[in-house]
Amino acid sequence: MEYETPLFFRVMQYADRADRDVIDMVSGNPDWEPPAALREGLHEYADLEPDQFQYPPSEGLRELREEIAARRNVDVEQVVVTNGAGEANYLAMARALERDRGDEIVLTDPVYPYYPGKTTMLGGTQRFVAADEAGQLDPADVREVASERTAAIVVNSPNNPTGAVYPEETVRELVEIAEEYDALLISDEVYDHFDLSGRFASALGVDSDHRIVTNAFSKSMAITGFRVGYAIFPPELIENAKSRHMLVNVAGSRPSQYAVLRALRETEPEYYEESRELLAERVETFTDALEAAGADYTTPQGSFYVMARFDGYPGTLENVERLIDEAGVAGMPGEAFGDSRSEWLRFALVTPRVSAAADRLAAYFE
Repeated sequence: MEYETPLFFRVMQYADRADRDVIDMVSGNPDWEPPAALREGLHEYADLEPDQFQYPPSEGLRELREEIAARRNVDVEQVVVTNGAGEANYLAMARALERDRGDEIVLTDPVYPYYPGKTTMLGGTQRFVAADEAGQLDPADVREVASERTAAIVVNSPNNPTGAVYPEETVRELVEIAEEYDALLISDEVYDHFDLSGRFASALGVDSDHRIVTNAFSKSMAITGFRVGYAIFPPELIENAKSRHMLVNVAGSRPSQYAVLRALRETEPEYYEESRELLAERVETFTDALEAAGADYTTPQGSFYVMARFDGYPGTLENVERLIDEAGVAGMPGEAFGDSRSEWLRFALVTPRVSAAADRLAAYFE
């Protein structure tokens, strides 16, 4: 079995080799400060006893798991701390396929490309359901694709790349479809703190043994390098997930988990509100420039991505490289996210140079 290197890395490598200044709008690395308590936790950790520099419990520090469980209103034994949301999704998808209820993973189109990549890696079969122009998913369309072969339905809200936020009724219906076919709904909620619509609904709001929720602190605390995520499993599915986690990773980072726990306990809601306000300002700045350039674009309800379509400029890797060379802006090709957005480009608004990037795009496409 062969795996392709994700296009993210190819684009970033190309931008790094460019002979000009390039504004990075490829990766979802927040550019703002992490919580102050997180830095304080790291400083504090450096002076702990030597035993605190050894392996933590494989499933995560007990206190961190208790804090997550209390906030998400679940039993602590349902929580496993993972190497970011990436591993959390891997564990959830693996658990769905090893139940032997089916070999198909239902995904959205457009899709975050790591989901189909993981499906292939795990030996599953991809099935796609198209989202509408705003990125919303119609449960009726999912029901048409679902069958006895469905192992899991994987969704992401707030969504990457469209910025869509699924309302509560959509989430509830998706859980019902999973229950009907004895499948699992895997709900990746890593952008939950970046809901700009006020409509975000966690799948944990639906009482069911047919849903797994994944998340991480990477985006919400601006610490993508710390690799602290988590998955919440139904009680009957958690033990095998913990075993796979142990075999793949042994354990996660103890200092990262310690610092995240400190930040969870001490960070006020204002920290997250300020991040959302900053993002909302950037969305307005960027979409105003796209409007001036005559582009079609999405206005995200959540997450921090904008998709744009420029007339006669499809979202291919070749055009992304041209944009780097000729405009000095690096985005992602829409073709990386599936067939339905092949004419589009995706831009991440996690750079202080959003205004400059907007000006460069407007000038390039005028």
